Amino acid sequence: MPHFQHLFKVGIVAALLVMTGCATTNQTAGDPLEGYNRAMYKFNDAVDTAVIKPVAKGYDAVVPDPISQGVSNFFSNLNDITVIINDLLQGKFYQAYKDTHRFVVNTTVGVGGIFDVASLSGLNKNNEDFGQTLGVWGADPGAYVVLPFFGPRNVRDTFGLIGDMFTDPVMYVEGDDARLAFVGTRVVDTRANLLKAEKVLDEAALDEYSYVRDAYMQRRQNLVYDGNPPLEDDEFDIFEDE
Repeated sequence: MPHFQHLFKVGIVAALLVMTGCATTNQTAGDPLEGYNRAMYKFNDAVDTAVIKPVAKGYDAVVPDPISQGVSNFFSNLNDITVIINDLLQGKFYQAYKDTHRFVVNTTVGVGGIFDVASLSGLNKNNEDFGQTLGVWGADPGAYVVLPFFGPRNVRDTFGLIGDMFTDPVMYVEGDDARLAFVGTRVVDTRANLLKAEKVLDEAALDEYSYVRDAYMQRRQNLVYDGNPPLEDDEFDIFEDE
């Protein structure tokens, strides 16, 4: 079994075991696993501090901006395959047409997606995944949970990760070493892109865990409802018009 898929399944199993066997009382609404989640958040943060962040800083310092942008564009273009599939599953057929057009333009004219020429033509990137599709289909988000390595999720998005994984072209790269090289590059590039954003988090959050949790829950709700969530669910106004 590919190492990444094994890691994914270990994280899912661990999360589901905790969700079914460790319910607690007197916890924040929507976060009944807060004790476990805070511990896992600290674990993920420790891994990031010790390994991922230093590598991302080195990557950001060494790799020229045009090249790092090309890498980001390449992986974003691959992600459009997942976006298109979820467009169709959600019944967004015109958006699926536009996203398919975007993918074809960037894959051909944009040299495999390295250059995002489609955005220059008004074909902007959309964000759709299987967690959102489950929400559109009526599935409740369920409890908030922090997965090992994968970070903030809810129960619905945890199951959605399975669909995201199986529609990810990187998972079909032949050879474990080559596949892990693609996964590792994507992780480091993504983390490098977040280096500036984390300064805002450090300055804004008295309780970083709560800030991340509330922001995640609000953002996911907005994505499911395309920026127009029901009023009764609009408790946090962090990602308006996302």
